[in-house]
Amino acid sequence: MLLLEDAPTIDTGNTTWLLVSSALVLLMTPGLAFFYGGLNRAKSVLNMMMMSFVTIGLVSVLWLMYGFSLAFGTNDNADVNTVIGSFSQYLGGKTGTTFSEFWMAGGASTGIPTFVVMAFQMMFAIITVALISGALSDRLKFAGWLVFAFGWFTLVYVPVAHWIWGGGWIATKLHALDFAGGTAVHINAGAAALAVALVLGKRVGWPKEAFKPHNVPFVALGAGLLWFGWFGFNAGSELTADGTAAIAFVNTQVATAAAVLGWVAVEWIKSGKPTLVGASSGAVAGLVAITPACGFISPWAAVVLGIIAGAVCALAVSLKYRFGFDDSLDVFGVHFVGGWIGSLSIGFFANDYVNSWITDDKILGADNGLFYGGGLTQLGRQALASGSVSIFSFGVAALIALAIKYTIGLRTSPETEVEGIDVAEHAESAYDFAPTGGAAGAFALAGLASAPGKAAEAEESAPSTEKVAG
Repeated sequence: MLLLEDAPTIDTGNTTWLLVSSALVLLMTPGLAFFYGGLNRAKSVLNMMMMSFVTIGLVSVLWLMYGFSLAFGTNDNADVNTVIGSFSQYLGGKTGTTFSEFWMAGGASTGIPTFVVMAFQMMFAIITVALISGALSDRLKFAGWLVFAFGWFTLVYVPVAHWIWGGGWIATKLHALDFAGGTAVHINAGAAALAVALVLGKRVGWPKEAFKPHNVPFVALGAGLLWFGWFGFNAGSELTADGTAAIAFVNTQVATAAAVLGWVAVEWIKSGKPTLVGASSGAVAGLVAITPACGFISPWAAVVLGIIAGAVCALAVSLKYRFGFDDSLDVFGVHFVGGWIGSLSIGFFANDYVNSWITDDKILGADNGLFYGGGLTQLGRQALASGSVSIFSFGVAALIALAIKYTIGLRTSPETEVEGIDVAEHAESAYDFAPTGGAAGAFALAGLASAPGKAAEAEESAPSTEKVAG
């Protein structure tokens, strides 16, 4: 029985903002599907997009069943609680016997029901797992992806989310900062992507063959959806509609805009031509880099951070050619490198004035960054946290991938890879290149019906479906 005195007061403004932010973050995963799909080859685009969409289904259920409780639940044993959350508090969506148990610790002070926070963090878990898929395109079995996603979510994402946001050791013992997921999301996913890419091996023909994006408008559409949704990702991470959300929102915009300029400038200098793919990739690099720092630095520093992230990530994507690892869509070069840049930037640019203005106190023991006279303390914390997550995620992801490889199999056959994984794995293709009414009908539309000889000659010289699709 619910007692009236048990019920905290719901803050409708904060709750509405977090519900909207949750929807924005969910939109990012379909945006990622378009971004990755456009960068991929035509004969494997559906498989690439499918990995993002099925992750929404899989992780949503797992998050409700046990992920949220283990990541954000409270364990009675204080020592254990720095490593993992509760095995029972929110298990299966359980909320307890009183109305107050619908609220997280401190939830009553923000006026946000626990289920709203659960939904918001669910969307983070979804996109973090989906990010990994970009490094594995063209050659990963769909069943292998499902098993890997389940294992990595359970063994890596859930504990890392607890370490950073759920009262774990990175936040409470180390006092490293991650406002919206630079370490928990991007470094975490980037390290795992590199590990699985190494276990999978190189694509057939890589790097000798050109693996060009098959649909540049898809790439730009995906980047635009990511940019739009990222305001919920970053500004929503404050959980309340206040000054922190405002500065996180502004920093997200200006850092991303600056990163577009930084990437395009490097690309223009290197190749002589600025490209839409480059501008789109620069936007994603800026979004990644500002994520951990958006609530801790001033807007001018966000601009500097964005320019650095765009330029450095533009150079980092070529590392795979130098070291010979086939990270298909540059998850390592953008998300891992960009995440590290953003995490370390807190150690340089963290501003005690900004923090105290936002929160009336230092957030989780944050110190001024090096450029504000704070020394190397916060920079060291950031480096240790990012390094720990990198090693943990890489190691466990490699073990999971190896286990799948030697059981159900991780990689498709070379024949499937060459012909296109869409038809082999999903029995469908993104584009039908066959003329609807046959060759005669097609060329009739082109004004060639009165010249059968010319039509036959043109059909004979037309490129094959495989060449167009590949």
